[in-house]
Amino acid sequence: MACFFRRRIAEKLGRTLQQSEEAFIPALSAVPVFKKQQAADFRLSVSTLRISGILPSSGDIQLQTEDLATRLKQDADAVVEDISAGCAVINFRLNRTLLAQKTLEPFGKGEDDKFGLNSELFKTLKRGTTLVEYSSPNIAKKFHAGHLRSTIIGNFIANLKQSLGNRVIRMNYLGDWGMQFGLLGAGFGQFGCQEKLKQNPLQHLFEVYVQVNKEAEHDEDVKQAARDFFRQLEQRESEAVSLWQKFREITVDEYQQVYKRLGVHFDIYSGESFHQDQAQEVVQQLQSRGLLKTVENGAGVVDLSPAGDMSSVCTVLRSDGTSLYITRDLAAAMDRTEKHHFDEMIYVTDKSQVNHFHQLFQILLAMGHTWADRCHHVPFGLVRGMKTRSGEVVFLEDVLDEARARMLHNMSQAKTTKEMENPEDTAEKVGVSALIVQDFKGPLLSDYTFDWDRMLQARGDTGVFLQYTHARLRSLMWRNEGVEAATFDPSLLLDQASVVILQHLLRYDEVLYQSAQDLQPKHLVNYLLKLSHMSASAHRELPVKGSPQDVAQARLRLFSAACSVLANGMRILGITPVDRM
Repeated sequence: MACFFRRRIAEKLGRTLQQSEEAFIPALSAVPVFKKQQAADFRLSVSTLRISGILPSSGDIQLQTEDLATRLKQDADAVVEDISAGCAVINFRLNRTLLAQKTLEPFGKGEDDKFGLNSELFKTLKRGTTLVEYSSPNIAKKFHAGHLRSTIIGNFIANLKQSLGNRVIRMNYLGDWGMQFGLLGAGFGQFGCQEKLKQNPLQHLFEVYVQVNKEAEHDEDVKQAARDFFRQLEQRESEAVSLWQKFREITVDEYQQVYKRLGVHFDIYSGESFHQDQAQEVVQQLQSRGLLKTVENGAGVVDLSPAGDMSSVCTVLRSDGTSLYITRDLAAAMDRTEKHHFDEMIYVTDKSQVNHFHQLFQILLAMGHTWADRCHHVPFGLVRGMKTRSGEVVFLEDVLDEARARMLHNMSQAKTTKEMENPEDTAEKVGVSALIVQDFKGPLLSDYTFDWDRMLQARGDTGVFLQYTHARLRSLMWRNEGVEAATFDPSLLLDQASVVILQHLLRYDEVLYQSAQDLQPKHLVNYLLKLSHMSASAHRELPVKGSPQDVAQARLRLFSAACSVLANGMRILGITPVDRM
């Protein structure tokens, strides 16, 4: 595996340059396989050695590179077959038989799920407790397709952190407070129907909310009724609180059905309502620290301008003394550090909230909370053109239903679908994969246009292709049950199709490391798509059936490794691998 080879090359460098081998680990990287012809397996960046002071930073870098390559060649080694100088890099070509043996070794020991996760690269990553806040839809509204991105991105980050050894707390911070509940409470008294609420709870609440909003536009009495209901709620009057709790429970129950379909779960359902009382304490703390200023209209603000001239302020208190979203967010952050003692907290919301989180972290630091430096916001762009056949999408269930229906139709054209126990369940999982991969292929900050046809293609860079490749490899394992052995002959995997897969597997830990650095799923998605294309190509070129037993065993070990890494990577992305399709 990669860490064995990286360590051996680092030892070689340590002996030649009389330095600790640890110093060379960050400068070594597995070479990406761009073309079928690929000579080197690892490369060393000479620039990195100059920056770190291992090599002199003055002088001709190319001469330095060539000189070091010559010195390294003198230290003969059974692991490294060839060393050559490139442009400010040194290329290392590994012994091909050893490459196959060591890379595929874990897959014969039942350590498939640990492959790539014990890398020395991860030693520099901070472990500990990571709290991820994601999804965070609004109570009493159906799950909007716009919340899909926050849900799947947050789930990916939580899965990645967990796979790298962090203790992860998955939190859903519900929008369950504010004047909208005044409107809904007043509206339900006027337009609500208990029977309809039983039959289709969220649909009915949505209809009531739309109706009361229309009425409030031209009817002052409705507006007043909404204000009265919210005041009763803030004063904890039992009737108002009881109705609000009912709305909240109904919504969470319905959301959990959608989360189940997406393969997403949460450890904690929190919400703004939990921090309503604490928000007033935050205001008092701001006041006692001299951070709260009152402006002309009577609102309370915090001055965030570098010069202290009120040119940039953040409002934390309305003129009537009620708290705002940011006040509740400040209370929530302070409450979480006390309760969960997190080492980092990650908020996953769309890019329109960049300024909100910038202000939130600034105010926390101004209050003396140095842990605010361990809080991060992961912003993302918008999805354009998400429609079903029936028109504009409002609800995520519609998207999931349509993805399943279209996938089921596509699968019905294939012969293998008839052998399945539950084609609907498979279509659901593959449809969700297609949604996730389309979303994750580019940088998170970019907006992207939703495209049903491209998303559900069985060929090309899609979630369907990932699942199809995984299912084909699983089928290959079943059809050859009993052939695969505990040992295999690595010298039978020296053909080009096998070597490119082995070289690609060397990069898995680096891809996870890169993903952990910037929390972007695109690295892992593109890595897995490339592995799928390589595996599909090798599947055509390297038959198992009809080959001599030792050749069949070696090839099965290779395909088994590719299948395991595909499945492991898919699970980190939030995709459930299917075995048949």
